[in-house]
Amino acid sequence: MIALSLCSFGALARAQKPPATTSGGSHNVDNTSLSTPRTAFTTDTHRFWDTTNLELFAGVTAVRFLDFTSTQHFRERGHHEVLLSNGVVDNKPLYASIEGAGVAASIGLAYWFHRTGHHRLERWTSIVHIGVATAGDTHNYLLRRGKN
Repeated sequence: MIALSLCSFGALARAQKPPATTSGGSHNVDNTSLSTPRTAFTTDTHRFWDTTNLELFAGVTAVRFLDFTSTQHFRERGHHEVLLSNGVVDNKPLYASIEGAGVAASIGLAYWFHRTGHHRLERWTSIVHIGVATAGDTHNYLLRRGKN
């Protein structure tokens, strides 16, 4: 939902300049403005698998792995999973595949932003994912033994 809202905001932020007319009423065509419009969300283009993205995707993978281990940690202490069922989380191969799907979804969203020219949003997708997952992982590791 957040990503969709940001995309909509990016589309609204683009402004069209009315065509310039000469005294005879014909339109002057400025070939320099035919390139892709730039918004506040775009930066210079780059390759998708550049060093920065590789580092960010490694960070996303690391925090998803920590989410897996921190969830196992709090399940061993008698706490219940809130977002998924306990049965799903306790099935380690299934839960590992869900964590892998989370990494793939994050990379896929970043790729979509890259292809649509929203390079800052491309980077921020991974940055926000890392931040939110780190907060959740920290919370999970700080939980003490709960009630069964």
